[in-house]
Amino acid sequence: MFILANFLSAVTYVLDWLLGALVIVIAVRAVLSWVNADPYNGLVRAIQAISEPFLRPFRSLLPPWRLGGIDLSPIFAILAIEFVRRFLIASLWDIVARLH
Repeated sequence: MFILANFLSAVTYVLDWLLGALVIVIAVRAVLSWVNADPYNGLVRAIQAISEPFLRPFRSLLPPWRLGGIDLSPIFAILAIEFVRRFLIASLWDIVARLH
């Protein structure tokens, strides 16, 4: 059982890191939308390509705010990711603790 616990522990670490990195990417994308970033820059395109699949569902649910066209989808995407992160990571750590 310790092998399964160690494997699940490693998966939990990696998943926690990936979700944290995704939150940072979405936050950077929100900041880039405030400045005049070059849309042909490779880094800007990579950030957009990574974050768009997570922002698209929230954009379809939330119409842009009428005053100034503010996009609230990054805020709700970060909140949803953090909720999943806190719930899933805590649950996985509980499972790991029970397997030891």
